[in-house]
Amino acid sequence: MKKESGMAKKVPAKPGKIMGPVDYLVVRFPGNKFSGLIAPELQKLEKNGLIRIIDLVFVLKDMKGKILITEAKNLGGVEGDAFSEFAHRVREWLSEADIEVFAESLPDNCSAAILLYENTWAIPFKDALLKTGAELVDQGRIPSELIRKVEQDLITPGGE
Repeated sequence: MKKESGMAKKVPAKPGKIMGPVDYLVVRFPGNKFSGLIAPELQKLEKNGLIRIIDLVFVLKDMKGKILITEAKNLGGVEGDAFSEFAHRVREWLSEADIEVFAESLPDNCSAAILLYENTWAIPFKDALLKTGAELVDQGRIPSELIRKVEQDLITPGGE
């Protein structure tokens, strides 16, 4: 496995700074049909204060199973141009071991983007909770596909 050099050093969060919940997602591109079309949408989410991109890593697996792991600043080409806004401000947060787990699970001739992001929209709410002495008891995520299925079952007589 080859991992390109030049990754940024880890930068810890400022002590005392309130952060929103942090999520990750892995988006797969079968046939290595990755393009920069998602970059403008990520930029809009950041510009509107909804998220902050913490780390963004790309994994490419060729038809023979050879893996290349790279960050936005090393992507190059049209795709690299599309992600250039993120290239110099994301930090290496995901470990090489984390990335390798995702990379190994990719089928041959497939690429993926691994995105780690903070939900900055939640910071004012979290601040209010902290000021009232509230304590986080649990947190989770329910896939939207499951919600849609349950909603469909509820509106369809007999659940069919």
